[in-house]
Amino acid sequence: MEKKSIIITFIIVFTFIGLLLWGYAKNGNTVASVQGVTKTGAKSELISDITINDFGTITMRNGDVSKDFTFTNPTNKDITINSVETSCMCTKALLVETDGSIKGPFGMASMGGNTTTNDIIRAGESRTLRVVYDPNAHGPAGVGQIDRFATITDSSGATLQFEIKALVTP
Repeated sequence: MEKKSIIITFIIVFTFIGLLLWGYAKNGNTVASVQGVTKTGAKSELISDITINDFGTITMRNGDVSKDFTFTNPTNKDITINSVETSCMCTKALLVETDGSIKGPFGMASMGGNTTTNDIIRAGESRTLRVVYDPNAHGPAGVGQIDRFATITDSSGATLQFEIKALVTP
């Protein structure tokens, strides 16, 4: 019986270590959640006064919610946006141009969503990133607290990240 307990303990410890290593490896491939900083430490030159929006409690029956985030290029040079990506298929992002036209939707790259754009933000210019969340995308299992991200990556690899939160109810 003692030998069986040792084997079970070994399996549990081995599984736990494997899960920790797997989680660590996964986190190494994601962008840091600090606004404007890439995993390499490069800080985005694009800025925004507001990068987080909490919708509070929303209901699935009322459908999509959206938030417009304004960001600016405060430098004296143009910045090219290479991609816009969301953290989940339930979330899409749209770039609203200065003339009111819309580019996108942009989505989750790993699930086949479009993320590529070559949008130039001129020196001193501002743009809007519209982040749209669909509370029905996950079906009945999608109730509860959500935390989603939309990330803009420029040609230098630097990022500017926006976050939306909500408590989803039926």
